[in-house]
Amino acid sequence: MKNLQEATERICELKGSLVALDALMPAVIDTLSAPALARLAASFDAHAEAARTVMLHSDISDVVLTTFEREIARNRALLQRSQLAMPAGTVDALLLATTRITTFVGAAVKTSASGFFFRRGEQLFLVSNRHVFADAASAHLPDRIDIGVHTDAQDLTRHTQVSLPLYRDGLSQWREATDSGGTVDVAVMAIAHAELPADAVLLAFDETHLEAREEGIAIGDPLTIPGFPLGFHDTIHHLAVARSASIASAYGVRFQRQGCFLTDARTHRGSSGSPVVRRRTASQADGSPVSWQLLGVHSTRMDMRNRDQVQDESLGLNCAWYADVLLALTSAQPAESSP
Repeated sequence: MKNLQEATERICELKGSLVALDALMPAVIDTLSAPALARLAASFDAHAEAARTVMLHSDISDVVLTTFEREIARNRALLQRSQLAMPAGTVDALLLATTRITTFVGAAVKTSASGFFFRRGEQLFLVSNRHVFADAASAHLPDRIDIGVHTDAQDLTRHTQVSLPLYRDGLSQWREATDSGGTVDVAVMAIAHAELPADAVLLAFDETHLEAREEGIAIGDPLTIPGFPLGFHDTIHHLAVARSASIASAYGVRFQRQGCFLTDARTHRGSSGSPVVRRRTASQADGSPVSWQLLGVHSTRMDMRNRDQVQDESLGLNCAWYADVLLALTSAQPAESSP
């Protein structure tokens, strides 16, 4: 009886030790850099193989071997998840303000596009092109969209899809604008706090990102267009990719009387609705750095109708609608825009 009691106490002690090791392992991993994690994973595999060889040549029960392999697999998965995880603090805020949009008719997927978040006061908006939400000319008439949202600030592999209806009681849920040149291909949708997961991790542009801050903007200035061209993106961390661009027409002038300017960039389908930004060079008055200035909303590639499809290459130019239209679209009483 005494031996049974001692065995039971020893089993309890081993359980306590295992629980303590389970608490230690994640704590150690959290303190390691990515290179150190890679070295730890390689060393762990080597030591596990050595232990496996010893046990296979020892008088050990199948239960012990099975438990060993299960715990090895569990710890390896923990290491792999940690290697894949990328803290939000290491990622440029621009990518956390940009989201992929998927349009649907019922359960059928129709298109993939890009969008970004814009905050006006307490209200959060999704910004994209008007033709992403509805385009009668191409018979593109979806009834809902899905947007991607991160749910863990420390692990960007954690991500969910938020479904937003485009119509309620037969009424469209987006705001659009027109000006003297006609329809502006920019639209916004208000997103209620209740429509987002409680642990949503996202950033948003606001009015301060529209301010010039006495910085000159001229033709040829470098730009960045983050988005999801052809749906392509970092599928592990669910982050957009960025194309380099430059201003290709007189900035501040309505190109061909439209509320847009031209950019020179290689873009693809799926980039529609991407923010067009330039990195600031000046600092705020309080000395804190200013990251991006929001100049426009990428819409579509521009080309010449009379271009010889055989002899002439594509111009490689794109339309970007002036971003100040967002002030009209996100005001309490949306009005016609005049960028």
